[in-house]
Amino acid sequence: MAIARFGRQVKGSYQSYGFCIKLSAVVILGMCFVFVWSVFSNFSVTSQRETFDDIEVPVSDSRIQSNKLEPKKEEEKDKQRNNSRLSDKEKKITNGSVPLKSENKPENVNAKAGDGNSKGGGEKKSQEDEVSEVIKEKEVGEGNVKEDEDVDNDNDGNTNDRGEEDANFINTEEFDLEVAEEDDGSSRKAKKKNLGPLFDPNKRYSWKLCNTRSKHNYIPCIDIESGTGKLQSYRHHERSCPRSAVMCLVPLPPGGYRTPLHWPESKTKILYKNVEHPKLAAYIKTHDWLEESGEYLTFPQDQSVFKGGILHYLESIEEMVPDIEWGKNIRIVLDMGCKDSSFGASLLEKDVLALTLGLKDDLVDLAQVALERGFPAVVSPFATRRLPFPSGVFDAIHCGECSVSWQLNGGKLILEMNRLLRPGGYFIMSTKHNSIEAEEALSKLTASICWNILADKADDVSDILVKIYQKPDKNDIYELRRKKVPLLCKDNENPDAAWYIPLKNCLYPIPEAIEERGTEWPAEWPKRLHIFPEWMNNRERLIADSVHWKAIVNNSYLGGIGIDWSTIRNVMDMKAVNGGFAAALSDQKVWVMNVVPVHAPDTLPVIFERGLFGIYHDWCESFATYPRSYDFLHADHLFSRLKNRCKQAIIIVVEMDRILRPGGWVIIRDKVEILNPVEEILKSLHWEIRLTFAQDREGILCAQKTLWRP
Repeated sequence: MAIARFGRQVKGSYQSYGFCIKLSAVVILGMCFVFVWSVFSNFSVTSQRETFDDIEVPVSDSRIQSNKLEPKKEEEKDKQRNNSRLSDKEKKITNGSVPLKSENKPENVNAKAGDGNSKGGGEKKSQEDEVSEVIKEKEVGEGNVKEDEDVDNDNDGNTNDRGEEDANFINTEEFDLEVAEEDDGSSRKAKKKNLGPLFDPNKRYSWKLCNTRSKHNYIPCIDIESGTGKLQSYRHHERSCPRSAVMCLVPLPPGGYRTPLHWPESKTKILYKNVEHPKLAAYIKTHDWLEESGEYLTFPQDQSVFKGGILHYLESIEEMVPDIEWGKNIRIVLDMGCKDSSFGASLLEKDVLALTLGLKDDLVDLAQVALERGFPAVVSPFATRRLPFPSGVFDAIHCGECSVSWQLNGGKLILEMNRLLRPGGYFIMSTKHNSIEAEEALSKLTASICWNILADKADDVSDILVKIYQKPDKNDIYELRRKKVPLLCKDNENPDAAWYIPLKNCLYPIPEAIEERGTEWPAEWPKRLHIFPEWMNNRERLIADSVHWKAIVNNSYLGGIGIDWSTIRNVMDMKAVNGGFAAALSDQKVWVMNVVPVHAPDTLPVIFERGLFGIYHDWCESFATYPRSYDFLHADHLFSRLKNRCKQAIIIVVEMDRILRPGGWVIIRDKVEILNPVEEILKSLHWEIRLTFAQDREGILCAQKTLWRP
């Protein structure tokens, strides 16, 4: 009995404590498993932390000496952020305002007091303070579109549809995290590929001249480089870039190149040798709006392709449509097909910016003449793809002596004009001897998209037929069409998508909600430059951005770097954000081409809304302009944003050399480890390094191009 009673007690105790024993056993076994795993597995907490170093951009081993930028060590970074300025020992400035000299060795502004070439101490200190404004408060300038620092993929509004021609691009998917799942699905392993430095620090560059059919006027992606046999066309039907990177330098004109005449003298005459070629010479003989006069190409006042003069032409347009007030409600105009520059020149005096679009058939290169005179122009085919502009941004579109066959391709060309016009915008067309069939086709097209014809009149003086249409500003009229052709575009189609996007045969609805862009006409110029409508997000940041760039331009660029701004007319901002840099230059006698990279956030509509203009572009390709088009290039953190995009970032420097005029200037603001090799590349191109400055791993480089060619 005692044994039976003891057995029952043991059984009850086992039932009470059995669960705890089992749980303890499981915990012990689990801890053993974790210990064994941590000892033998490579995928540990420690190994994950060590791989973070792969994400950091490696710094070049080649250090710039006394006249170069010196990058800060990573362990000093946090300490330096707490200081608003560098000590005098950490500041490096060279050639702050030294005029261009024949020798390549720049003078050192930091020379000792006993050096005869050194600047006065007070002047040097003042210059350093001015230049430091370029670096100071950089977070304000970058804060407008903060996400731009991390955006390396294509913006959905500007997708690249280039097909096989991707030799200059990196497949960004190759650099995403590679995830490998275990068979049991319990764990994942992540690995980040190391991209390496943007420029090879050990690379030594040797240069050669391009050998193409277009010679000194070569435009990659537009011109056909070469071909077997006799080609009928010098230019591609559509934009088509070379499969291999363009690493050659465009030669100077065979007759020599001289510094262009300064503005405003260039309005009336230019150096003929800078733009001379046989087709232009033949064109001059048959037109009276330009004349060869010795070494110059002159443009008689009020002479144009329009009989009676350009002023009479503009006045007749205002008489036909009194609502058109040049320089007030009409500020940004697209001039389709470059005939002469008189249209843009006369509108400029009325505070109107007219961007000339030189079409691919312009083999006379009149767009190049316009650029040489100091007027905005780009070159682009216009056949099957959209033009590189956002929707609803142009106040008016002009097609003078128009030769565009609008009825072709199912009317898609006129639908593209409708996309670019802002609601209520004007389409102005003048023609001579247009065929009856073309007239009827155009009338049907404009009626199908509900354009209101405001004027259809033959001018007796100019002997041309002028037609003025207006785009509707409400959607109601589209519903009243008897035939709903063309159809309205689908809601998921982005009207601002423009980079390598084919033309569409649909109508985009007119914006109606107050928070949408395009519901209101912008304020009159110049008020619109400083007014930010309701649809603009983060208006406080936009205002801060304008203040930031105005301070930099006024305190540093205009006086602290040594640039003679009387020689500057054509300016490009290679990575514009909200147009703050261009707005800061609005009081100067310059115009600014604001380039918004296609991989960056789409801020180009904001730029247009402010009464400025710009274009979409991918800097892994050549820009749509002639060689030697610009006097000044500005690149604010352009290279560091393209690290995951271009296979060879050197092609951007080569393109800068192509589009910048000899004697032209460039200012590059970027990370120090990027500026160091860029400086070496520019030196290999025999550019003069005028200034270098560093602070907290950020720096600025100012250089001037020379006449050197290999």
